[in-house]
Amino acid sequence: MQQQPILAAVDLGSNSFRLQVARVENDQLYMLDSLREPVRLATGLNAGKRLDKESQQRALACLERFGERLRGLPREAVRAVGTNTLRVAKNAAEFLVQAEAALGFPIEVIAGREEARLIYLGVAHGLPQQDTTRMVMDIGGGSTEFIIGKSLEPLKLESLFMGCVSYSQRYFPEGKISKSSLKQAELAARSELQTIRLEFSRDHWEQALGSSGTARVLCDILELNDYSEGGITRSGLEQLRSYLLKVGDVAQLNLQGLKSDRIPVLPGGFAIMYAAVCELGIEQMQPALGALREGVLYDLLGRFHHNDMREVTVRQFMRRYHVDTGQAERVVHLADRLACQFLEGQPAETGLMLLGWVARLHEIGISVAHSGYHKHSAYILKNADMPGFSKKEQDRLSMLALLHRGRLNKISSMAYTTEDLALVMALRLAALFCRNRGDISVPAMQGRFSGTKFHLVLPEKGWLAQNPLTDTALQEEVEQWKELQISLQVIED
Repeated sequence: MQQQPILAAVDLGSNSFRLQVARVENDQLYMLDSLREPVRLATGLNAGKRLDKESQQRALACLERFGERLRGLPREAVRAVGTNTLRVAKNAAEFLVQAEAALGFPIEVIAGREEARLIYLGVAHGLPQQDTTRMVMDIGGGSTEFIIGKSLEPLKLESLFMGCVSYSQRYFPEGKISKSSLKQAELAARSELQTIRLEFSRDHWEQALGSSGTARVLCDILELNDYSEGGITRSGLEQLRSYLLKVGDVAQLNLQGLKSDRIPVLPGGFAIMYAAVCELGIEQMQPALGALREGVLYDLLGRFHHNDMREVTVRQFMRRYHVDTGQAERVVHLADRLACQFLEGQPAETGLMLLGWVARLHEIGISVAHSGYHKHSAYILKNADMPGFSKKEQDRLSMLALLHRGRLNKISSMAYTTEDLALVMALRLAALFCRNRGDISVPAMQGRFSGTKFHLVLPEKGWLAQNPLTDTALQEEVEQWKELQISLQVIED
């Protein structure tokens, strides 16, 4: 992957959309430009968890403006990620088609723990590299992430389903704050926190940091209104709590440091922060400069320097599921060679990378059961936490793993491209020819693909007769593809 002088990250958060542009200089990032718009996508989720038209229109208008700023940058220099609202919205797939067209770049929806990892990466790069164990809390619009880490390495990652937008909507409709509603919001947050309290309590870290807009605003409010001498403290929050109950309406708040765009989501964010301080024993929390968008930029920079977290994850999975590395590498090399031939030597780089990863992981399901192991592999790849991978990438890995053997009729219910067909064929043939699981001589075959026809030429006449098991398997493969109106022709020349 060629190094880019300019990188950009787009964060499609549940509360705000953010754009960060940075210059790469001597393997360091220097921030050039940033944009933020309070889109509040989460407010558009109706009872059926579908995004309404109004919220979609706000989001698309924002992305068009971001798209203008990004115009001219190559695709590999920009990474856009969607978070909790796009994880839960049932019509997210339909919306993303329009969103990608408006932005001009692909958008990845990332899992909660992947969001947490990237948040920590952004925070850690903005701090001195000390041997201090840190707990980072990020209150988003629809979810809140918690991370414990040391230096640049996250050690524990969690994502809880509570956010400043969703809680403000649910417990403080029309901005009204009562003793009952505030108590309900705090109890709901404390209930969520019970699942992580033991692992994230004060005994497990030395410094607490808040990376979200909520944390920064609360810190400003506490300090500027003399509720705290430094950072977020429990006593300061309790003073602010008394004030919120006294006023009872966000429209009537008169607090230094409270920005107008944060007013509607302040009570929900406050309830979550107060609950976390009580449950986790936080005595003082300082705001952090970095956040998700900076983490996305540093992760993107790492990919250019061959420090791709996805590669680390694949190696970890291979160890965890006791993959036969020799067999995996045999399948990788043959699948890669065939894919390049089927795609005329110019396949998309991302496609080949995904093929290489799934070729190394296609047998992880054997650790569950050998019978139907490809189904187990597909399930793991789709549902496991895989740091570095987006949900779309995991879905594609899962599809390739599922289709690498067995019946092909499953593909009829999937969304696939011509490139996907070529990758599936390459992987199936590689697994078929390497079935012996030994370092046998595989013929230097040549492949072609026209979109509906595959041609596979074996240069050694009589090779199939000498390998009747492979010959039979290839004949079965021809019949399998015929059901999809795709022909596979195997020729000995």
